[in-house]
Amino acid sequence: MLFGTVLLWALNSTVTRYVLTHGFHPLAYATIRYACATVLFWGFTYAREGSFRIARRDIRLVVLAALFIFCNQLCFVYSIDKTSASTVTLFLGMTPIFIGVLAAAVGLERMGRSFWIATLVSLVGVGFVASGSGGFHGRLVGDGLAILTAATWAGYSVLIAPLMRRYSPFRISSLVLLAGWVPLAISGTAQTADQGFHFSTLMWICFAFAVVGPLFLTNILWFTAISRVGPSRASLFSNLQPLFGVLFALVLLGEHLTRWEVVGGAGILAAVLVERSRRPAVGPPGD
Repeated sequence: MLFGTVLLWALNSTVTRYVLTHGFHPLAYATIRYACATVLFWGFTYAREGSFRIARRDIRLVVLAALFIFCNQLCFVYSIDKTSASTVTLFLGMTPIFIGVLAAAVGLERMGRSFWIATLVSLVGVGFVASGSGGFHGRLVGDGLAILTAATWAGYSVLIAPLMRRYSPFRISSLVLLAGWVPLAISGTAQTADQGFHFSTLMWICFAFAVVGPLFLTNILWFTAISRVGPSRASLFSNLQPLFGVLFALVLLGEHLTRWEVVGGAGILAAVLVERSRRPAVGPPGD
């Protein structure tokens, strides 16, 4: 289950890049995709639990988490639209670092020297990836949005941590998906209304995968696996996501990495490995 989850996450950037370069508008894609995923999750959760009730004091956290998901999806689709899938995947590898920084900022954890060294190494890695991808003179917007994608997913992960202690991940995911979809649908109204749907069979297969795989199945597989093997072992598998994500983009989309992107990606991965060695994984990375 863990390995399957990692493969689904890793393929998401490549599939999204393909559909956005073959006819889907970014916000139309995000709006329709999240609508379909919300329906699936609500049906699954109701069949499993029979209720979506949460305490009134927790509604604020759900709304804030939904706002982070909304921002996360805006950053994700436009980062994929404006830069390569492989570059976005490398930047998403920073998510655990951002989670640690935010957890320290709000007082949830105290980070030691090794974590801050890992953070510095990851920032240096980001610089190499950005310069290698042409970010300093070409794809700066896409690179910046990719970094914000990782940061907003980290914010969402930190926000839902207390909710996960009181409710199932499926209930929280259902509520956050719906609440996050509303502003996404509003902001994407114009693009959705202008969207044509005369796509090839491959496009529809890719879209179906983007709904069922990274948004629906991964949550079920990930949290079920964690309950059986524990977060520490799960974190070992999640470290593979950037590697497979880049591999998918190189093989399926014909993208390529410069030497500096390879150096930067290695730096980010090394920093994440250090961070993971002292703290378990929180949840699926952003998408």
